Amino acid sequence: MTVVDKPHRGTIYVEEALILEHTEYPGEQFILRVNAPGCAQRAVAGSFAHIRCDADIPMRRPISIMRADPETGEVEFLYKIVGSGLRALSRQLPGNSLSIMGPIGNGFTVAADKPRKLMIGGGVGVPPMLFLATTLAEKMADKLADGTGHAVLSDSLVLMGSEVPFPFELCESSLPAVGIANEIDQALAALELLKVPTRLASQQGLPGVHHGYVTELARAWLASMNETQLSEVEVFACGPEPMLQAAAAMANDFDVPCQLCLEEFMACAVGGCAGCTVAVHMDDTVAMKRVCVDGPVFPAKAIYPK
Repeated sequence: MTVVDKPHRGTIYVEEALILEHTEYPGEQFILRVNAPGCAQRAVAGSFAHIRCDADIPMRRPISIMRADPETGEVEFLYKIVGSGLRALSRQLPGNSLSIMGPIGNGFTVAADKPRKLMIGGGVGVPPMLFLATTLAEKMADKLADGTGHAVLSDSLVLMGSEVPFPFELCESSLPAVGIANEIDQALAALELLKVPTRLASQQGLPGVHHGYVTELARAWLASMNETQLSEVEVFACGPEPMLQAAAAMANDFDVPCQLCLEEFMACAVGGCAGCTVAVHMDDTVAMKRVCVDGPVFPAKAIYPK
């Protein structure tokens, strides 16, 4: 196992990761679970891995990390086929090995004084939100078990949008509607067990979910709060650019902090090629930053200043 160490981004591991499970879902979506202990040790919500999809395809593909277990060394990804590289990856079978480089990038920064977390994921932007929600919920559960805290994630909300069927098992939710009227309560089974409220949205008429944009649900949730409650909110979002723009505008309208996890085409993914640069607004200046190592998480106001 090779280690590439850079102080500004931590440690990136290059590993031959054994495929443990590779499951297909409707809409050409796949959940890939591998054994990659180095990556699992350092992965955080918002970071990603650069994966060689096939021995005959030299250029890797960046895929967000959905789950990482430092104890077992397992890392899980959700991806949708886009192009020949990911189609080749979809044909990889359990027992095969993949060259994985990761984790890469800076993850979300969570404020201790903002207990109300609004996490918004769209399409392949869902995995970082699931990673963040489960990480926060598990940390909170550990605090409660130790008797060192009383906060819970029931005041937070995970919202996910998709235009293809969701690649998860849905279950009836016992959680309250948290300010969103006339919604059919549905939740992902994993988050339900952690008592994390979850709502789904789609414009494709999928059963049991809100018909419309995921940001409509987000606005409804924020609009239900008073000034004191809004002061306790921070927003995290990952998804296609129109959704990120809408999330940034919403956060600005309600005057709540927001972080965006950007999606971008990448060649090297370690900052060498500068092929994934984005304009970042800082004070009165604009700087070109690399999404791979300077991001992929940025403050919303730095990406969409107005």
